[in-house]
Amino acid sequence: MRSADRTPEPVPESAPEPRAGNSFVIQEHHARALHWDFRLERDGVLVSWAIPKGLPPDPKQNHLAVHTEDHPLDYASFEGRIPEGEYGGGNVSVWDYGTYDLEKWTDREVKVVLHGNRSEGRYVLFKTGNGEGKRGRDWMIHRMDPPADGWKPLPELVPPMLATLGALPATDDGWAYEMKWDGVRLVLYISGGRVRALTRNNRDVTSTYPELHALAASVGTRQLVLDGEVVAVDAGGRISFGALQPRMHVARPNKTLLTNVPVTYLAFDLLHLDGEPLLERPYAERRQKLTELGLKGPHWSTPPHFDGGGEDAVATSRAQGLEGVVAKRLTSKYLAGKRTRDWLKVKNIRTQEVVVGGWRPGAGRREGKIGSLLVGIPGENGLDYVGHVGTGFTDAVLDDLTRRLRRTERKTSPFSAELPRPHAKDAHWVTPHLVGEVAFGEWTGDGLLRHPAWRGLRADKKPGDVAREN
Repeated sequence: MRSADRTPEPVPESAPEPRAGNSFVIQEHHARALHWDFRLERDGVLVSWAIPKGLPPDPKQNHLAVHTEDHPLDYASFEGRIPEGEYGGGNVSVWDYGTYDLEKWTDREVKVVLHGNRSEGRYVLFKTGNGEGKRGRDWMIHRMDPPADGWKPLPELVPPMLATLGALPATDDGWAYEMKWDGVRLVLYISGGRVRALTRNNRDVTSTYPELHALAASVGTRQLVLDGEVVAVDAGGRISFGALQPRMHVARPNKTLLTNVPVTYLAFDLLHLDGEPLLERPYAERRQKLTELGLKGPHWSTPPHFDGGGEDAVATSRAQGLEGVVAKRLTSKYLAGKRTRDWLKVKNIRTQEVVVGGWRPGAGRREGKIGSLLVGIPGENGLDYVGHVGTGFTDAVLDDLTRRLRRTERKTSPFSAELPRPHAKDAHWVTPHLVGEVAFGEWTGDGLLRHPAWRGLRADKKPGDVAREN
């Protein structure tokens, strides 16, 4: 399948002699798509299958296994890089090796018991195709043993734990501090070198951030659930929610957008590891396990956290132009989907999520565009009006908002009470679907935002997620 003079792989000069042997090897192969090559010694060769997701850890899951060409026995110890342009170009490393006991071998079914450094147990490979064409190469691999005691499958959904707005704890004892990153919260579900990325409102944005596929490939067969934030930097090199906006609202970013708006995933919690649920473990233990994973790559990292030193952490966040810090109680469990005072967000700037309920037309340079947005917060009787936002917009943002809001115009106000006459006289009402975020000075006595400035849309939030932050 490859040119012997171009690849470092062992290529024998003659056909192998049949011989008895019972070795096996599993090689991790970072080709065009990550997979694992599963090879069993048989009659002087390594009979081989490519397994895209690795060995199944659970008898309830079967994994695809594609039957490939036999390989020479010398290939069992091969590690290196197959040159680009050659079939299967990419890095190859030995993931596991050992011996196997044979229980059955036919043209359609192979049963073995593996005795490796990382792989132990009974597996069966069985053919799924009719033996003709490409589908005839497809097999499945099934684990016949029950999983290890305490092993749990990767959860389908872990809603993120939420912090409560507050001040620094009175004492640093029992608390750790992290920077509050100005991005979008993402929970990553990683298994078999594949990733699924969900926002706080459980929206799948995997295709929006293709950089995360390389993160999943980097951990190989490990199963992880990570909690973290995806961020972008502005022209000055600072993390900026505004810089992330172009990536938040497209399903499939093109190469130009990826180049112009690169992102980084910052992992700050570990919720599941290789069959072990960690939600009930204390934050200090989860953070230690996360640190030990050593997640570091071109578009992902594990930022540091600080045990104690809350005032220093706040000063650092201000110096770096960040939104603030999050204080986390060292003993806190991960309360999925709940807001708790075990996590406190301490902000340098005041921000508030809002729901757009209408807009007023602009004048002068903004003639024909939006002059200001009329925004609210869901309350007991509906959408409570909290003010109008007329600053913080770029021309591109105004064009985008104009297109979005014109599609949802309606005749009546969506707000629960009558607006001040100057705000309502020329208003265009819209169905309140869009969620955004504003920075502001303070709340006025009548419950309005003082000096609000637009920060961007929150595609990761629904109107029902918005609440007044006191």
